Amino acid sequence: MKKITMLFALVLIAGAAYSQEVRVNTYAGYVFDDKVDSYYSSSSYYEGKILGGFRWGAGIEYQLPNTTKAFELQYLRQDTSAPIVYQDGGILGGQIQNTEFDLAANWIMLNGTNYFPVSEVAEPFFGFGIGMVISDITNPDNGNNDGATKFAWALRGGSNFWLAEKVGIRIQASLMSAVQGAGGGLYFGTGGAGAGVSTYSTIYQFAFDGGLVFRFPQ
Repeated sequence: MKKITMLFALVLIAGAAYSQEVRVNTYAGYVFDDKVDSYYSSSSYYEGKILGGFRWGAGIEYQLPNTTKAFELQYLRQDTSAPIVYQDGGILGGQIQNTEFDLAANWIMLNGTNYFPVSEVAEPFFGFGIGMVISDITNPDNGNNDGATKFAWALRGGSNFWLAEKVGIRIQASLMSAVQGAGGGLYFGTGGAGAGVSTYSTIYQFAFDGGLVFRFPQ
């Protein structure tokens, strides 16, 4: 994660120095449900889903000179819940429990985007991003809290529609994924916020977003 943070800092410095245009993108949209499960043994597992809901955020985008390419430093936030059935192991296996956990996800992404302008109004695009998601999980049954930071990637496509020279509407669909490695992940259970399940469940979140985009020529 330190390498990713350093990369973000270098991108901001390079973008400010060499971009021909700076844009500010705003985001508000809906994220769909995603199933999660993780099985270590018959007495140590969880299964359930991360519920869909509202997601918001913003990004600073730098347009590369004399090209249709750009890169963006983006932040997105989602507050949701995760109804989970789990068993947290132990010699006797423990009891099967059902809890709706509170989950907050903070996505910090570095996105590369290629635009395909077809007119002065419509500007379709497609892009890929890498970064991290910082998640905070709370068990409302006992108040215990846990957190995790995981590598993330994203795909997205959509279009800008320019209403004026410097203001437009941005519409897109996106797929974002948090990759959870073995031995660590988003734990759900009674110990802390989570059970000691050492396998993983990768999170996939599909969403539709819309917002305003502002551009500032250098």
